[in-house]
Amino acid sequence: MRKLFLLLLVSFLYTGNLMAQESVDTTAVKIMRKHGLEKSQVMDIASYITDVYGPRLTGSVQLDNAIGWAKTRLTDMGLKNIHTEDWGPFGRGWSFNRFSLHADFEYSSFQVIGVPKAWSQPVDGKADVIFVDLRTEDDFAKYKGKLKGKIVLIDTMRTVTEWFEAPAKRRDAADLLALANQPTPAERGAGMRGFTGNRMNEMRWQFLYEEAPLAIIDRSFKGDLGVVFSGGARAQNGVPQKVEAGDIIPQATISVEHYNRIMRLLAKGIPVQMEIKLECEFINENRMQQNVIAEIEGTDKADEVVMIGAHFDSWHLATGATDNGAGSAVMMEAMRILQETYKETGTKPRRTIRLGLWTGEEQGLFGSIGYVQEHYAVGGGRTGPVTALKPEQEKISAYYNMDNGTGKIRGVYMQGNQGVAPIFRAWLDPFKDLEATTLTMSNTGGTDHLAFDAAGIPGFQFIQDPIAYSTRTHHSNMDNYDHLVADDLKQAATIIASFAYHTAMREEKLPRKPFKIGN
Repeated sequence: MRKLFLLLLVSFLYTGNLMAQESVDTTAVKIMRKHGLEKSQVMDIASYITDVYGPRLTGSVQLDNAIGWAKTRLTDMGLKNIHTEDWGPFGRGWSFNRFSLHADFEYSSFQVIGVPKAWSQPVDGKADVIFVDLRTEDDFAKYKGKLKGKIVLIDTMRTVTEWFEAPAKRRDAADLLALANQPTPAERGAGMRGFTGNRMNEMRWQFLYEEAPLAIIDRSFKGDLGVVFSGGARAQNGVPQKVEAGDIIPQATISVEHYNRIMRLLAKGIPVQMEIKLECEFINENRMQQNVIAEIEGTDKADEVVMIGAHFDSWHLATGATDNGAGSAVMMEAMRILQETYKETGTKPRRTIRLGLWTGEEQGLFGSIGYVQEHYAVGGGRTGPVTALKPEQEKISAYYNMDNGTGKIRGVYMQGNQGVAPIFRAWLDPFKDLEATTLTMSNTGGTDHLAFDAAGIPGFQFIQDPIAYSTRTHHSNMDNYDHLVADDLKQAATIIASFAYHTAMREEKLPRKPFKIGN
């Protein structure tokens, strides 16, 4: 009798688990796979974002043009309520038209591979090169009065080692298992490189501005073979895009190989001159910036929202392909896939599905933070904790983000939200053949889902294969369309469309983790 009771109990629990299992619309998934994998438009979208409208530095004319194109493309897809929403003011925009560097010395000359730093002032001149080695306060006296009109090198040499393994990688089983076994979110701040963050560094830059060199040059802090990683210029006063930052000494980053060569020449006592030319302009002082918003309207739960998004802006070094033309193209393509799915099924989503293309992410998640503060929360962002929630905060079910390059989706960072685990497991199950299987309680930082999570909204970033994101393309002069992996972006768009679809069709909104005002 006891054995029979145990068998009945096990049978009841098993049946109960089946009944409680999250439902998956297999018919809709099949249609989404057809349009996402076989009839994809993601690479065409990506080509327009990058080849035609890249780069898309926040505040630039190129970004304004890209926003106009995105609104037109989304209209062609049949989306509704397409508009821009302001945030800011951001500060002054900056665009450059021409840049060149050339090195000359007694025995030869060579073209230097490099990129200007955003918000540098224009420059056109030739000057002697000097390496400034400021490690202690006693070093300043050695250079005082000697830097005016010179081209100053501020980094030491960096040793370059040859690649014996490919710089591009995919996640293997061991890596995914370790990620899945992380029990709690791993808070990871986005580090900042350069002369920032301590008294000595502040003193270095104050001294350089006082000495007024013609230009300041550093080397790419990683990468080789002509790949240059860089970002914004260092201002004397505050952040460079702000008008109060004043005039900014022209600054550039050059490839490590060319930097090292110049340093070796100087170490041999061979004088070097460099010719630098930067044609650029400042525009739109203190103008508000815009996010792009578009929707697929819901039905019986239309006042509730599912959001997907990616940042649309980029740095200026290349065309912003893996960061983050890839994510923007995937999210636009996901909306197209959803539209085609609804046409074939003759249905509509229960909740409204909303797309957000954010700007100002590269300077500090400004666009997504501005949107969250406008709609969902008071406070938060970079000014401190959330102090109050707005009524709309209860109406959003989830936000899904993509911003880790071109790699295929391998699963989801659940951001410490245990309640979504069985739901996401069911939603990933139809994509096991596409190698999307991993769920982790961990978090990945530094991108726009954090703005939503900080306001108590279920916000998620997808686990992706790294490919060569960190080693070759992220914030580099090689972040171009050619480094996008078409099959990976097709896979990502299809899976994200399915997640948005099923989130919109659930009876209940997604579970939320505990949230306390002021934390």
